[in-house]
Amino acid sequence: MDIIWTDKKRWGFFGIPWTFTRYSLREDKLLIDTGLLFKKQDEIMLYRIMDLNLTRGPLQRMSKLGSIKVISSDKSCPELVIKNIKNSQDVKEQLSNLVEKARDKKRVYSREIINGQYEEDDTHEWF
Repeated sequence: MDIIWTDKKRWGFFGIPWTFTRYSLREDKLLIDTGLLFKKQDEIMLYRIMDLNLTRGPLQRMSKLGSIKVISSDKSCPELVIKNIKNSQDVKEQLSNLVEKARDKKRVYSREIINGQYEEDDTHEWF
């Protein structure tokens, strides 16, 4: 499957991509590759993503960077922060749109508790 977006975690004030963390977005999943000698890859299926938050502190804004917090129903990776990436607002919007498409395709919906917290099993599939 084609990669829609990819970027590296950026380091420092100038946004230099001198890290060993790479983020990739495909039509159906978000991939996180880490490590130099011992490589690790995590993936989150997009239909499992429940919430996205964008943060941009003063130094990130000066460097034109931002971080996206991903909250999902994935058991191995329920919370992930895509740290210090370029065009963070555009990436968040693109990710949000792909999440909606993946949910529609899988016929999945998510419900929330009235106080704003997610239930333990809040993702249901209807086939």
